[in-house]
Amino acid sequence: MSDTDWYSPEQKHERAELARKLNLLMDVIVADDGKPTSYRALATFLEARGIKLSRARWTYMTSGNRYVVNDRKLLTGIAEFFEVDPSYLLGSNNDEIPAKVEAALQFVRAERLGAVRLFAARKLGEVSPETLAKLTAILDEAAEETDPKPTAD
Repeated sequence: MSDTDWYSPEQKHERAELARKLNLLMDVIVADDGKPTSYRALATFLEARGIKLSRARWTYMTSGNRYVVNDRKLLTGIAEFFEVDPSYLLGSNNDEIPAKVEAALQFVRAERLGAVRLFAARKLGEVSPETLAKLTAILDEAAEETDPKPTAD
């Protein structure tokens, strides 16, 4: 029996949700220098606010293993580091993606779609402009299907 087998299904879900949210923040929020966010930058930010975060604790928080983390001060500090509302990390019932994260996700999707278009244009360079326009329209349609725009009610 491992040391995490005694957690309830709710606690296991809570750990997994926190890990998912932290990894989403790490994936889409970049540092001021344009590089991915590092543990060291986060730990330094938190330390300046009197909050300690060991590498081991950060690892089990982002992997969803070991302990249930519900330290409000720590989670609020992490949220402040990523510039998102602390409620996003403080409860597993708040699944709404923060606006900053959603905007970053939209940017990544647009960037990937642009890369696909560029690849298609390079590989299909000998294709007629009409065919290339049709392919672009298909890519646009596929992008809209994966990213539906809100409708006014």
